[in-house]
Parts: sequence; structure tokens; C-alpha cells
Amino acid sequence: MSVFLSMRAPLLIVGQGLAGTLLGHACEQAGINFDIADAGHAGAASRVGAGIINPITGQRIVKSWGIDELRLPARESYRELESVLRVPLVREMRVRRLFRNDDERRVFAEKADRGDLAPYAGAADAEGFWIEGALRVDTAALIATARGRWLAMGRLHEGRIDFSDALARHDRVVACTGADDDVGRAWAGVSCVRATGEILCVAVDRLDPEVILNRGHWVLPTTPGEARVGATYVRGESDVIAARAELERSARDLLGGRAFSVSAQESGVRVTTADRRPLAGIDPREPRLGVINGLGSKGALLGPWLARQWVAHLTTDAAFDPTVAPGRFGP
Repeated sequence: MSVFLSMRAPLLIVGQGLAGTLLGHACEQAGINFDIADAGHAGAASRVGAGIINPITGQRIVKSWGIDELRLPARESYRELESVLRVPLVREMRVRRLFRNDDERRVFAEKADRGDLAPYAGAADAEGFWIEGALRVDTAALIATARGRWLAMGRLHEGRIDFSDALARHDRVVACTGADDDVGRAWAGVSCVRATGEILCVAVDRLDPEVILNRGHWVLPTTPGEARVGATYVRGESDVIAARAELERSARDLLGGRAFSVSAQESGVRVTTADRRPLAGIDPREPRLGVINGLGSKGALLGPWLARQWVAHLTTDAAFDPTVAPGRFGP
């Protein structure tokens, strides 16, 4: 079904995943009139994403890109959304990062000694170390609550849109479509990778609600007696049976033999760019068409920053950060 938007707000946001929701909120706070068109979240990463902001990540044990500058403003954005939507969204967490081998122990020791991981690297022992300052954003609650609010306001329209038709009816269109095929048509020439991530929902008792366990995969406590285990990363389609077996092995490892049972398996498709940096800015071929995409697994951290850049551009014609602007890929 194609959406015909009889209203003519100057701005149309296409897609109400995490990026579109954060952009809509930022525009609302800035007094920018907008509509949202959204076809649903069946395959969206935001629907099943863990919403973890982890200051130290990866096999190379490095600080997350942008964490020093973006963590506190992101937390403030989600606190603000909690007030607007009247729903709890963000939780302060710690991460117990367990070493996988001696190489990781050595790399951590060297980087910790140099101060490369400050101020997030906490106490360490032979098994692993603590990461302070992590956050967990309930992205599913955020998106669902904002959706209901904007539907009631008549601002959100359900269904697909044609970009040519949308550009004829609005002054500016911003595509926040994630892995939707429309982004491929709107952004031909920008190198993007789609990757499927699988998670398990499990029942397990006696987890510390403020601690995320991490060793390759993670265990995230959600509600008392429940947790999520994730996430796999497979370019293209994933093998759901193999993914479940892989995640169950990690759960047994991280939970130290504690009994658990799988209640559900979910998947979503992430989009990343060739340089693993997000996209935010203007299509060089069509100046009225813009984008936020390519957030990968860092959407909870990067999303508020990208939304603020768009608001600054719409209100003051400010330039986008060159590290995220599409022009970095060339003509």
C-alpha cells in the first residue's frame, strides 16, 4: 500500500525505526513541522535491537567510536524522551567483559597501562575486567510509544511511499529506512552492507539487573527472570538453526552453567557502510533528499547525534560532520 499524504508538512521523515523516531523527536523539540511515513518494522534491527551503549568493544578492545563526546548527550536525549513519553527508557549498566584468550589479556593490560581505555576500564582480574558507564536503551518501548503518540496526533502515516511523489509534496524528505529496499534506490552508489543479527530471549534466574555479561556475545538482563542473548552477525541471510546453536553455546559459557530456557528467537537486519561510519546528510544528486542510515550496532549511541545534526542543518543550514556526510564516498 502506498501512502498518499494530503497534509503538506515541510518535512517528511520516511521510516520510524530508531533513527526516524529520534529525528522526529528532535524536530518536535525544535518546533519543526514534520510528518512520518512508515511501512512497519517487520525486519528492522530497531525492533529487536538490544540498545546497548558499551564504551569498550570488539576483539581489539577499543573505545567505541565517539563514546567520549556522544555518551552523555545521548543519555540526556533519552532522559528527555522518558519525560515526553512517560515511559522508562534508559538504564545505567556495567559490563563484565571476560577474556577469550591470552592475547586479549595482553592487549587489555597494555591499553589499560597506557590509559587508552580511560575512564571506562574498571577493575580487572585473571578472568576479565569491568566496563563502567554502559547504558541500555529500551529501543522497542521507545519506538512503540512514540508510534502510538504520533498516530494519535495524525502525524504518522502507515504504508510505503514513493520518493518521487514525496519530493513533489514536501520541501524536504529524509530517508531513515534502515535495511528497507527503498534506501538502496534512494542512495544508489553509496556502499552499504546488510547484515542479519539473531538474538535469543531466555528465562534465567538470579542475574544482576545492572550487569551485562560479554565475551564475543552478550547476556543482557531485561526483566526479573528474563534476559536476551546476542547477537550474531551474518552478511545477508542467516541460518537460524546455526545461530541458535551458537548463541546457546555462548549463553552456557557466560552463565557459568546456570540453567536457562529459550523462549524466543528474533532477528533483524542492520545496515553498515564500507567504513563502518553512519550516513547523515544530503543526496548530492537531489538536494531535497536526505538520509540517516548505516548506524550498524551503534544506533543507540549515534542516533541522537545524527538527529541533532539534521535539526541544525534544517534551522541554520549547518554543514554535516564530514565523517558521516555521504560526500566522503566521492561523487
